[in-house]
Amino acid sequence: MSSSVKAMEQANPWPVGMAALCSPAVLHKWLPFLAWMPKYSMQWLKMDFIAGLSVGLTVIPQALAYAEVAGLPPQYGLYSAFMGCFVYLILGTSRDLTLGPTAIMSLLVSSYTFQEPAFAVLLTFLSGCIQLAIRFLCLGFLLDFISCPVIKGFTSAAAITIGFGQLRNLLGLYCIPREFFLQVYYIFRYIGETRVGDIVLGLVCMLLLLVLKLMRDHVPPIHPEMPPGVRLSHGLVWTATTARNALVVAFAALVAYSFEVTGYQPFILTGNIVQGLPPFRTPPFSLSTTNGTLSFTEMLQEMGAGVAVVPLMGILESIAVARSFASQNNYRIDINQELMAIGTTNILASFFSSFPVTGSFGRTAVNAQSGVCTPAGGLVTGVLVLLSLNYLTSFFYYIPKAALAAVIIMAVVPMFDVKIIKTLWRVKRLDLLPLCVTFLLCFWEVQYGILAGTLVSVLIVLYSVARPDIKVSQGPVLILRPASGLQFPAIEALRNEVVSWALEVSPACCAILDCRHVCSIDYTAVLGLRELVEDFHRQGVNIAFVGLQGPILRVLKSANLKGIRHFTTLEEAEKYLTQEPGTQPYNISDDSVPEHKVALLKA
Repeated sequence: MSSSVKAMEQANPWPVGMAALCSPAVLHKWLPFLAWMPKYSMQWLKMDFIAGLSVGLTVIPQALAYAEVAGLPPQYGLYSAFMGCFVYLILGTSRDLTLGPTAIMSLLVSSYTFQEPAFAVLLTFLSGCIQLAIRFLCLGFLLDFISCPVIKGFTSAAAITIGFGQLRNLLGLYCIPREFFLQVYYIFRYIGETRVGDIVLGLVCMLLLLVLKLMRDHVPPIHPEMPPGVRLSHGLVWTATTARNALVVAFAALVAYSFEVTGYQPFILTGNIVQGLPPFRTPPFSLSTTNGTLSFTEMLQEMGAGVAVVPLMGILESIAVARSFASQNNYRIDINQELMAIGTTNILASFFSSFPVTGSFGRTAVNAQSGVCTPAGGLVTGVLVLLSLNYLTSFFYYIPKAALAAVIIMAVVPMFDVKIIKTLWRVKRLDLLPLCVTFLLCFWEVQYGILAGTLVSVLIVLYSVARPDIKVSQGPVLILRPASGLQFPAIEALRNEVVSWALEVSPACCAILDCRHVCSIDYTAVLGLRELVEDFHRQGVNIAFVGLQGPILRVLKSANLKGIRHFTTLEEAEKYLTQEPGTQPYNISDDSVPEHKVALLKA
C-alpha cells in the first residue's frame, strides 16, 4: 500500500465512497434544510411563524372542503394536510411551496377512488412510489410532453367541474350524483327544492370572501414612518383578509350553532368528524366488501389509469407552483429534490390515511405574501392542523356545507383562465386545438381529456418534424434550405419538394441543398438522399450539398453514400454547378480529400 493511500486512510477512517456520500455538498443536496438551518435567526423565526399561522388558518377549512370534493369523510382532508409540512421542511428546496390537498387532486381522487377511503389511501402510497421512481429513473422528461394548453384546458375544465359540483351543497340539495353530466341534469331538475337557509348563507359567505379578497389586494404597503397605531390596524386588516377562509367558516359555524340552540336548523351541517390524530397503519393492500375481498391486483384494476394520472398531475402541479414562486422571488429550486419531497410525502402520508397531495398555488401565495423565509413555516402549519384534529373537531360539526361550498367555489374561480384563449389566438392559433380537446373531454373522463390533448400536442410537433419548413431561392442555381433535422418522417416531403422544383420543370435544373440548419439525420433519411441523388443522375443534372455538419458527415460516410457532392460554401457550389473552372466538390467517401476540408469528419 502506498504511503499516500495510508496517509489518506489515517486522515479519514471512512471508506473513500462513504466520505464522498457524507460530504457537505452531497448532504446539502439531499437534505436542503442543512444549508439554511445554521444561518437561522430570530427574524426568520418571527416571519416563518406568521406565515405558518396564516397558511394553517387557510388550510384547515380548505382541507375539510376538499375532502368533500374527493367524496371522503371530512377528517381525511385534515389527515392529508400535515405530513407535507414536516417532510418538505427537510427535503424541500422552495421556501414558499406548501404541500397538501388541492382542488385538482381532490377531483382526481373522486374520479378514481369511488368515495372509498381505502382506495384513496392506497392511491396515495402508489403515487408516492411512482413519483420517487420517476425521480431515480430520471423520467421527468415525460412531463415535457404535456403542453401548457393541455394543462390550461384541464384546469379550466376542473374549475367548472368542481364549482358546479358544489352547487348541490350551496343549494342544499340531496341525492345529487357526482358524475358531471348527471349533476347538471339533476340540479336543474330539483332546483325548485333549494333550501333557502343554505343558499342565503352560501351567497353571504361568497360575498364576504370576495370583499375580504379585494381588501387584501388593495391593502397599502407598510412604511417605517407610519405611526404605530396605523401599523397595528394595517396588521389586523392584513391578518383578517389573509385568514378570510377561516374567518368566514367560523362565522358560518357560529350562525349555525345559534340556530341549533333555538332548536331550529335551516342549514345542512358537516356533522360528526372523527376526533383525534389518525392512527399509524400500513396502506390497505386489500379491501373487504360485502361481496368478498378485493385483492391488491383487483384494486389496481379498479383504479385503472388513475395510478398513472394522479402522480403525474401531482408532479406537474407541484413543480409548476414551485417554479412560479422561485422565479418571482429570485431563487432556484432543484427539480429532482422536489420530486423526492413530493414522493416521500405521499408515501409517508399514506401511513396516516391521507389522500394524494401536491403543491397548492393558493396557500403558497399566502405563504409568500406572509413573508416566509424558510420551509420552517410549514412546521407551524402542521402543528396547527394536528391541534385542530385533536381539539376542534366538535366545533367542525356545526360548519354548514354551504359555507365550505363557498370556500371551494371562490378558490377554483381563478383556475378558469379565459385570457389564455385570447393569448393563444394571438401567439399560435393551432395551440387552441389541444386546449379545446382537453377541455371538452375532461368533462367526460379526466384521463381521456389529458391523453387526447397530449396526443394532439404531440401530433402537432410530429407534423412540424414530418413537414419541415423549406425555403426556396431561385437564381442561377436553385437553392433549397431545410429548417430542421432530417428524420425519417421528413425525408419523403423533402425529396418531393426538391424534385418538384428542380426535376419536374422543363428543362430540369441543378440544385443546391443548403444543410447548415440540419443538425441530425437517421438511416431512412440517408436512403432518401441516395434516391434523390439517383433521381438527379437519371435526369442528367447535378445536386450539391452545402454546410453538412460533422455528425451528418460522419453518418453519411459510415453509410458509404456515393455521389454526394459536398461544398463548404454556397459560392463554391454555385461555381461548380455553373461549370466555372477551378472548383471541385469534396466526395465524403473519398479518403483523399484534403485534411483541412475533412476536419469536420474528425470532430
